[in-house]
Amino acid sequence: MTSTRLIHNARVVLAGETIQGQVLIEDGRIAAVDQGRSSLPQAEDWGGDWLLPGLVEVHTDNLERHVTPRPKIVFPMLGALQAHDAEVAAAGITTVFDAIGVGDPYGVGFRARSQAEVLGLLDKLDAAGALRADHLIHIRCELPAPNARELFEPFAHHPRLKLLSLMDHTPGQRQWTDIEHARIYYTGKKGWTDAQFDEEVRIAPQRQAEYAEPNRAWFADFARQHGVALATHDDTTIAHVDEALALGAQMSEFPTTLLAARHAKQQGLATVAGAPNVIRGGSHSGNVAALALAREGVLDMLSSDYVPTSLLQAAWRLQREAGFSPAEAMRIVSLNPAQACGLHDRGQIAPGLRADLLRVSEVDDFPVVREVLVQGRRVA
Repeated sequence: MTSTRLIHNARVVLAGETIQGQVLIEDGRIAAVDQGRSSLPQAEDWGGDWLLPGLVEVHTDNLERHVTPRPKIVFPMLGALQAHDAEVAAAGITTVFDAIGVGDPYGVGFRARSQAEVLGLLDKLDAAGALRADHLIHIRCELPAPNARELFEPFAHHPRLKLLSLMDHTPGQRQWTDIEHARIYYTGKKGWTDAQFDEEVRIAPQRQAEYAEPNRAWFADFARQHGVALATHDDTTIAHVDEALALGAQMSEFPTTLLAARHAKQQGLATVAGAPNVIRGGSHSGNVAALALAREGVLDMLSSDYVPTSLLQAAWRLQREAGFSPAEAMRIVSLNPAQACGLHDRGQIAPGLRADLLRVSEVDDFPVVREVLVQGRRVA
């Protein structure tokens, strides 16, 4: 039996325009999109609320936050995964790339040990129909870590793996070009002493030569051979962007300077910035503001990073403060990330695509998620 749902009297945000219209859903897909209201008695009147494509989140550490809510505290993965799933769905995220960090150069913390358990749990919850969002995997490869490849191995051939990013958080370069910002982070969040920080900075070049360069080549080759999307992380200079191009990357995640973002855009790399950066009005690391990238026309995608609700809020702020239309803002958080990762069945409201949809109203010009559909099924 065909399952149908007709929604009308909504502000429907399409890929290139916004219409006052109606959307027909059949068996989890968008069957038709039309202007105007419907006279059919079964049509649901959304009272002029926004009808948006579901958000596509390519890089969130939110699962990690639920597993390790406090330093040295580890919660069971199943409960953490359920809480994470519920939170992202309530935020309007219908497709989420769970970012799993593999490797820690210092051998401590969440990313220093295997997180392969998440794969089996995702599959079990999915088979039981217990997941709200569609969960894919983004492996964050910490290049200077000796065990990065070993920790990656369980994920290597799983069908959820869709994205790899190449990271190097060594103090003194990329995200941590300002060594004093790095010192504040490592002594504050990680509890290092100043002496420990200075020693790690001293031995960093040796660690990079021994592990980072071989790992960079290995992971880039894996992505190329297996058709997995590849991103570089914290590009700061033109040389970093040129290196990303040579490696076959499609995305430049969180470029730290306007110079790098401009060059990435010119060379055809999709740029990803943090939605919390948009909300806060700047980077917590002292790097380029995401709104500056938006105003320059060099912002392609946003990621909620560590605050799921920031993604939709940032789309609203792009309209208020960077002159984006609703359609342009929603492309940044839906269609562009979907296409960059090869997901061509979602990210916009168009016939034949998945019915991943949001009902959003406004309170004091602030977006409020009222309903979330994933393949036509209400999940929040």
